[in-house]
Amino acid sequence: MGFYKDQVLPRLQDKAMSGKWTRDARHRVCAGLGGEVLEIGFGTGLNTAFYPSAVKQVRAIEPSAVCLRIAKPRLDRSPIRVELAGLDGEHLDLPSDEFDAILSTWTLCTIPDVSGALAEMRRVLKPGGALHFVEHGCAPDAGVQTWQSRLEPLNKRVFGGCHLTRQIDDCIRRAGFDIEALTTYYLKGEPKVFGHTFEGRALKP
Repeated sequence: MGFYKDQVLPRLQDKAMSGKWTRDARHRVCAGLGGEVLEIGFGTGLNTAFYPSAVKQVRAIEPSAVCLRIAKPRLDRSPIRVELAGLDGEHLDLPSDEFDAILSTWTLCTIPDVSGALAEMRRVLKPGGALHFVEHGCAPDAGVQTWQSRLEPLNKRVFGGCHLTRQIDDCIRRAGFDIEALTTYYLKGEPKVFGHTFEGRALKP
């Protein structure tokens, strides 16, 4: 799986995550960002087109060198400076109370220790700072949940550790955030087992 995970998967994800439904969600979740922003799971830079002008700088966490190569043309076009700040969202080598906002788009599903990563995000946010997120996860319908549980082991192997059954809002609350806004929905045109989405903002008290 090494060649597939390192070389093939980033290119597949770049194509899969650049559709209209993701662009609409990215536009919404990036709204209101400003100041110093940390993006967890920067990927191939698909959010760069949606950074508001109020953003001074983005520090990016991304482990994949291939993703960063794919991102380069987008970075070159972006008026917002983006700087690589680390490879691992579970262990951020960054000062506490540093960032005005954190951005996470379809990332929390793949981090092995999601509780540890969210604790680190909370640590580096300024008090009152916001985590802007859009993530897929556990569906509200029992029948869909059953299929998510059945398919999750295969999904993790094929899509770089992606979990289908994480209750994203509960994970965020347990990390000590106060959820300010939350919308949940099934993505149009996506199978429900893959498409249940949590979108919102959570504040560091």
